[in-house]
Amino acid sequence: MEQRKLGASGPTTSALGLGAMGMSDMYGPSDRAESIATIHAALDSGVTLIDTGDFYGMGHNEMLIAEAVKGRPRDSYQLSVKFGALRDPAGNWLGMDLRPEAIKTALAYSLKRLDADHIDIYRPARIPTGVPVEEVVGTIADLVKAGYIRHIGLSEVGADTIRRAAVVHPICDLQIEYSLISRGIEETILPTLRELGIAVTAYGVLSRGLISGHWQAKPLAARDFRSHSPRFQDGNVDANLALVEALRNVAEARGVSVAQIAIAWVAAQGADIVPLVGARRRDRLTESLGALEVKLSTDDLAAIERAVPKDAAAGTRYPAMAMADLDSEKK
Repeated sequence: MEQRKLGASGPTTSALGLGAMGMSDMYGPSDRAESIATIHAALDSGVTLIDTGDFYGMGHNEMLIAEAVKGRPRDSYQLSVKFGALRDPAGNWLGMDLRPEAIKTALAYSLKRLDADHIDIYRPARIPTGVPVEEVVGTIADLVKAGYIRHIGLSEVGADTIRRAAVVHPICDLQIEYSLISRGIEETILPTLRELGIAVTAYGVLSRGLISGHWQAKPLAARDFRSHSPRFQDGNVDANLALVEALRNVAEARGVSVAQIAIAWVAAQGADIVPLVGARRRDRLTESLGALEVKLSTDDLAAIERAVPKDAAAGTRYPAMAMADLDSEKK
């Protein structure tokens, strides 16, 4: 397994990470036994970075991961955990709580659910308008000094917030959506990260399955995120799937799958970028791992760009209200 370093201050991880959210939440029912088998397969293949959030399934995801890694050496994998999001018993979103007391409480609960004595990368899931990132990072820095956390990451924040955070404590990575049809980081965020020596852990590399090559327009359950995502709505989804078909032609010419060429494109954007794949099944994981063998030439990259031009996607990556709350989308 190829290794990549998460920024100047961060750990060395596998070149591909496993995003575990879908095993507990957001995309409808999942199979517990298959989820655990998928985590085992990922670890056995050399994947070391496992990403979760304490609000994924209201703690279910962390407990699932704890069960899956039980008995494995703690230094053989890295746990990346997001915190801060509030949810009610029905799963509805209630905002963020980033007070120092809330951060310390969230960490204590995560350590217990993960059955771990430390978390490798701890990050606020969002930084709402008006919340001083300096105070949030300062609180996490105290927990680093106490030995509970190894590294500090950020999620979905813009260039100014990144700079302010980095003054307080070294930031190892920014977790943010990045794919062929979500390229908003390229203008200002990615150059800022590279200036400061901060890596990217890229989620949504297959745009929640939309550009995997497997997606077909179909009715979705109300609790499935995609039922509310603009890119999956009538009037948008067909246009986006047309892009996928254009990408399929490029992939077939290379003898690889659509998912593999989409993941390989993200990985090819820099050695400081680690794609996170949200595989919930072993077959999808195997396909994603195959992307690491796909080395794209200049001609390949040009063909991909012609098939899926920048800003070609129909619809935004989140609904309007959520987009308005994203620090990373503020100009």
